[in-house]
Amino acid sequence: MHLVFFGAPGVGKGTQAKFVSKHFRIPHISTGEMLRAAAKEGTELGLKAGALMSEGRLVPDDIMLGIIRERIQKPDSNKGFILDGFPRTLFQASQLDDLIEELSMPALVCIEIVVPDQDVINRLINRRICDSCNTDYNLITNPPPEDLICTNCGGRITQRKDDNRETVSRRLEVYQQQTAPLRAYYQEKGNYYKIDGLRGIAQVQNSIFKLLTDHKF
Repeated sequence: MHLVFFGAPGVGKGTQAKFVSKHFRIPHISTGEMLRAAAKEGTELGLKAGALMSEGRLVPDDIMLGIIRERIQKPDSNKGFILDGFPRTLFQASQLDDLIEELSMPALVCIEIVVPDQDVINRLINRRICDSCNTDYNLITNPPPEDLICTNCGGRITQRKDDNRETVSRRLEVYQQQTAPLRAYYQEKGNYYKIDGLRGIAQVQNSIFKLLTDHKF
């Protein structure tokens, strides 16, 4: 089960990837977590990525692919993995496919969670996150406690600085320009599936589980 979770910021990729990871016992590999882990491990590529991130610079594609190569060859990825946040461009997708073929792994299956842009904006400007365990809350659908103390770990619940209407709208524009074309890329390969992300979290989860179970990826 080698998956790419795809969709605009705020559609619920991370939440659903965690469900799938726990249920099917495959690692959820998010770009941010992967880069931080590589930097912490002190590998050559990890140190390079850490230095770039500390300067606020983007990590080049060749370093990203090198880190992914290291990560997906770890023992916990033997039965598969979920990539969340990569690839973001057509070039990255092509390079990733070359890597998967080189490592003799099954072709990646792309699952897109679809939510209209205006709903994404409403979700993100109302999102609140625990600064310790990253548990998501939402002022409309899942309000945090009045004291803003996380019910999961006791951490402090805050709003991300980039979860404002102007920044979210700009992120969506970048997504539509650079990342949305991946939809056609995976459709042409015949390994693309779409999930309606407007429904409740549990309903989206059930749809993804059914897809994965029915197709036996």
